[in-house]
Amino acid sequence: MSKKTKNASPSTIAQNKKAFHDYFIEERIEAGLALEGWEAKALRAGKVQLKESYVLLKDGESWLFGCHISPLLSASTHVHPDATRTRKLLLHREEILHLVASVERRGYTLIPLSLYWKQGRAKLEIGVARGKKD
Repeated sequence: MSKKTKNASPSTIAQNKKAFHDYFIEERIEAGLALEGWEAKALRAGKVQLKESYVLLKDGESWLFGCHISPLLSASTHVHPDATRTRKLLLHREEILHLVASVERRGYTLIPLSLYWKQGRAKLEIGVARGKKD
């Protein structure tokens, strides 16, 4: 009897193509997302946009701002979804300290690059980026 194997390649939900046009990506880090139930359902339906989003580090935690997740029409009546709410990113303390050290350098920022499923969990790929000069 053969074992069932999970799909090894992650399935992409959304990509931030504008980030590669506006920034030089120097490092990539994978982070988990703290989501509500309606958000996970909307991600499965592909109702997400990363275009104007960014990552901030404050008080030893990382947060995703500006990510737009459109609620489904079949969302529950007692839940009032906020499409652009601030979402917490799940990272280890060492990763957060490394990111703080990277961002403190002049001209560097944290940009979300892609959102994908990995073993049934939503993951966000963050890039340590330097802006392109015009």
